[in-house]
Amino acid sequence: MIIKTLSEIKSSEITKETHFKNRRKLIKAAAASTAGLLLPDISQAAKAYINVPIGKYSATLGVTDFEDAANYTNYYEFTTNKTDSTVLARGLKTTPWSVTIEGEAEKTGTFQLEDILKNNLLEERIYRFRCVEAWSMVVPWIGFSLGKMLKQFKPTSKAKYVEFTTLYDPDIMIGQRSKVLHWPYVEGLRMDEAMHPLAFMATGMYDDILPNQNGAPLRLVVPWKYGFKSIKAIVKIRFTEKMPLTAWNRSAPNEYGFYANVNPNVSHPRWSQSRERILGASIFTPKRQTEIFNGYGAHVAKLYAGMNLSKSI
Repeated sequence: MIIKTLSEIKSSEITKETHFKNRRKLIKAAAASTAGLLLPDISQAAKAYINVPIGKYSATLGVTDFEDAANYTNYYEFTTNKTDSTVLARGLKTTPWSVTIEGEAEKTGTFQLEDILKNNLLEERIYRFRCVEAWSMVVPWIGFSLGKMLKQFKPTSKAKYVEFTTLYDPDIMIGQRSKVLHWPYVEGLRMDEAMHPLAFMATGMYDDILPNQNGAPLRLVVPWKYGFKSIKAIVKIRFTEKMPLTAWNRSAPNEYGFYANVNPNVSHPRWSQSRERILGASIFTPKRQTEIFNGYGAHVAKLYAGMNLSKSI
């Protein structure tokens, strides 16, 4: 378990693990079956996500039902509607996929995702995930440590920040035809945030490859920050001396800061962040109190020592 406060979440507040466990059994049975009768189209890539060990930074929490986590997403590259990206993202081709490394690092260039995966051992991390619109979920992400991956490219002493960029393809990502944001989507972290062991690069979830609508084939997961920091479909990573100008901070600087740490004491200009609703829970289930740093404060609060968390949002 991450920290004591996470254990205080009642199991009744989070969707039961039954669907998750049953799905896990189904996939394992399909992989073991030579005839593949239960899931005949299971790919070699999907099989790689079965029996992935649970990482030491995972929380012991009830897991949100897969259908809820996979079908209620914020993916503005496709739509501002939280349910339609499940269909709209189907046309995105995620293989082959490459990631370009730029900036203040010794090893730069374009790398195939499969080569990056070969150098990083997969593990599962069960993380609470908090959206800025006051809903949260618990997802078993599969991937690898962001910091360990970044070290492969040998960032120099000038690298104070790391910037991430999403694919730009308005022919497929039809939401990029709108002016709701400046495209392509850009996010960033301070280097010490990126190197923190909780920061994670996900390539799968729920014992399978990452669905397109959840950010396939490569997305960032930063569990102590609001969900918009966890950028999807990453095609470029740049090490820089200066703080990156991120998508939401650029479009609405009065509403979205660079850090975006979960903080119940700082309200969004249009709504309170003090309470949250568990995704998939009954409408009769009371909202729960939002925790500072999404409950991961024991691990990450020291990153912000001396900072005014009401101003450095």
